[in-house]
Amino acid sequence: MTITTALLQKYSQPGPRYTSYPTAPYFTAAFGADAWRTELQQTCQRDLSLYVHIPFCDSLCYYCGCNMIATKNYAKAITYLTFLYQEISRVAALTQSNRVVRQIHWGGGTPTYLRPDDIRRLMAHIRSHFNIADNAEIACEIDPRELSQAHVHALAESGFNRASLGVQDLDLSVQQAVNRVQPLALIQQVNQWMRDVGIASINMDLMVGLPQQTVASFEATLTQVIAMSPDRLAVFSYAHVPWMKKHQKLIVESDLPDLPTRIALQQLLLDKLQHAGYVYIGMDHYAQPDDELVLAQQNQQLYRNFQGYTTHKDCDIYAFGVSAISQTDTVYVQNAKTLAEYQQRIGTGELASERGLRVNEDDRLRRDAIMRLMCDLQLDKVAFALRWHIDFDTYFASTLSMLGDMQADGLLTLTHSHIMVTETGRLFLRNIAMCFDAYLQTDTQNDAPPRYSRTL
Repeated sequence: MTITTALLQKYSQPGPRYTSYPTAPYFTAAFGADAWRTELQQTCQRDLSLYVHIPFCDSLCYYCGCNMIATKNYAKAITYLTFLYQEISRVAALTQSNRVVRQIHWGGGTPTYLRPDDIRRLMAHIRSHFNIADNAEIACEIDPRELSQAHVHALAESGFNRASLGVQDLDLSVQQAVNRVQPLALIQQVNQWMRDVGIASINMDLMVGLPQQTVASFEATLTQVIAMSPDRLAVFSYAHVPWMKKHQKLIVESDLPDLPTRIALQQLLLDKLQHAGYVYIGMDHYAQPDDELVLAQQNQQLYRNFQGYTTHKDCDIYAFGVSAISQTDTVYVQNAKTLAEYQQRIGTGELASERGLRVNEDDRLRRDAIMRLMCDLQLDKVAFALRWHIDFDTYFASTLSMLGDMQADGLLTLTHSHIMVTETGRLFLRNIAMCFDAYLQTDTQNDAPPRYSRTL
């Protein structure tokens, strides 16, 4: 695969990541706590995936786009946990007890900011309120810098079988530029600790486009990471959005890689990881050939949600904590985004839900098309039309017109029966998905449309 300057210049534009459709900017306060309570009481068929948001970090990483709070004051975490326990109990009381939890994910912030005993207590609280499958996938995001062996043992004893290590880049000058210094030896030690306690799957997060990053420095990082043999790699493009994340103004913009360097970094990434045997799934994700994600994609059973790619397509997501987003087949709902508002809502005996959306038929139809292209890398137009009782070419006439331009650029192939993403097109999945997004088309008529990070 060869990435050209012309392609990157043309398609590197602001756009959603499509962890949902419609995307979060279109959630409204019209669907709040009362509506979510009704939905919880009425939804009873599907299995569950639980998400827990721990917003705290010991220090601020300048690139961070997460909802997080940098603090050394652990008392804030203790207070937060008291409200989190209440929220979990409250939602569980509205949930049929026989529903099976297939997946649990702790994100942040830094979930391992919690002390080992608090990790145990929180997981025990979850287990006491939900019916967790014996083979449930239980994952935790980890900052290696503050991790101890006591944390690792607490995770293992609590049933965690997957870990995601925040590596980002191993070059010292890059680490200093983003305020996240962590030597290779530390990453290797944490990786080995995880393997020693039987963590079955390890993902490592990397990032391209960081300040001071060069092709040579990132190649060294990739070589060192590959030597540790992670099961999965998530390699995100740095999203410079200082209008949303004010702390990103601490990054010197002139230190960010220029366009030719960004192209070379993406090319290096593809070449080196695929040469090492990793399969490029799409949307920044790579995995070993025998990984569940790869097998699910081959069997057209892969899906995307707010945790990224997943094999648990038919689960409702119940999310806990500040800013956490829950999802059923017909509803999205997000908790209050600030710590004070979240704790105030829970403290008054309510659910923490602040805004959400009930999807309509067009939303569900377009979501299906977007998800199938992002996960299967193809869309069977005939089967899709039968499933949704539409004439595909008529319904998506404007979309097909936009896709025709992408076909000319080699991103996909259009036939009478299929839309098929090419190898090059995998890099531009967000752009392809944007052609199906009815909200983006409406945004062109608005004075203040949502602002997104660039697709590459």
